[in-house]
Amino acid sequence: MATALSITGLTKTYASGLQALKGVDLTIERGEIFALLGPNGAGKTTLINIVCGIVTPTSGRVQVANFDVLRDYRAARRLIGLVPQELATDMFESVGATVNYSRELFGCPRDPQRIERLLRDLALWDRRRDLIMTLSGGMKRRVMIAKALSHEPQVLFLDEPTAGVDVELRRDMWALVHELRERGVTIILTTHYIEEAEEMADRIGVINKGSLIVVQEKTALMRRLGRKELTLHLRTPLSALPEALKQWPLSLDATGSELHCAFSTADERASIPALLRRLGELGIDFTDLNTRQSTLEEIFVSLVHEQRPGERGSVIAKGAAGAPAATSA
Repeated sequence: MATALSITGLTKTYASGLQALKGVDLTIERGEIFALLGPNGAGKTTLINIVCGIVTPTSGRVQVANFDVLRDYRAARRLIGLVPQELATDMFESVGATVNYSRELFGCPRDPQRIERLLRDLALWDRRRDLIMTLSGGMKRRVMIAKALSHEPQVLFLDEPTAGVDVELRRDMWALVHELRERGVTIILTTHYIEEAEEMADRIGVINKGSLIVVQEKTALMRRLGRKELTLHLRTPLSALPEALKQWPLSLDATGSELHCAFSTADERASIPALLRRLGELGIDFTDLNTRQSTLEEIFVSLVHEQRPGERGSVIAKGAAGAPAATSA
């Protein structure tokens, strides 16, 4: 599979001395949906701005489809669409005019049919003659997405695209994202709504204090770092845990009628059957059992909190070929 974005040894230190990025290495394949997660100030927006040519890196290299973002700026930028976090467009321009102008800025010929299709996809066609200043916040967000897609980019950055938008726009936008991916467009998403990343992304990257601390395929990440909680509702309450069950991480509730077990997702196959067999051997019956899987948000929070100040972290990368490789971020 072709590489859409290649980042090698990327650093950025601002004049204030703030080190926003610390040796970031990342490869994203064509047609991939990649979610970049991190707390405020982690370096997400700096990374996006460097790729988009808005900020100059201190060191390192960024290539978009083999075009260097510094040496081949125009060719690289032509391949990128950006939906920024902040709404920034000419409020006194009409919807149709500003989207057409964005296309022309990249040297693309006028294409009324494509612009009409794009505006219809984003429920903007009936508002095409309206001034942007008259639109709601959600509609303005739709205009920003239309502008970013007007020149048919191969790589689309969505920086907090659903912040403060309505449910309808969120649904329409994710439908459009899936359609773009089917056309081979690469989507790079940052979001505070981590359930969106869990639902949409093929791979997850977590950045904190300027370093990528993990990059991995979503299901593999949740399997490797996830936790599962098993609750057994006992037929007869226990006054204490039997000594024969001490090898499992078990706890009783205050009434002794619920038995709780927490274990890693990776250990699930070995832990649960063995525990249930042992309970049967001990004559401990249960009437019901429930399991709960940790969410991507819980994994994200644990990763960010576990990284010590100044620690660069280990990047666990898995490319399209499926071969994992551990590198330093």
